[in-house]
Amino acid sequence: MFDPGSRYATLETLTTTGPDGREIRYVARRFLPPAGGGTVIREHIVTEGERLDHLAARYLGDPELFWQLADVNNAMHAEALVEEVGRRLIVALLPEAPS
Repeated sequence: MFDPGSRYATLETLTTTGPDGREIRYVARRFLPPAGGGTVIREHIVTEGERLDHLAARYLGDPELFWQLADVNNAMHAEALVEEVGRRLIVALLPEAPS
């Protein structure tokens, strides 16, 4: 259902029946990992105009892994991580991250 590198790839697909009897498939809820999880690679100081997908490509080797940076930095909205110039971001590999 999801790309293997997606944050949703390992979630269980569930099924329920709607009021009209139609089967509805959905993905189980995803919880953020606990803060401080993963192996810290480095810290990064945000500069003007940076994008999280570019940082993910630079440090994690794949721009689509931007969500790992969001998880490690406990951000519900990933784009907020690069809005403030000078912000310190933790760059880490999550243990449950697909390879």
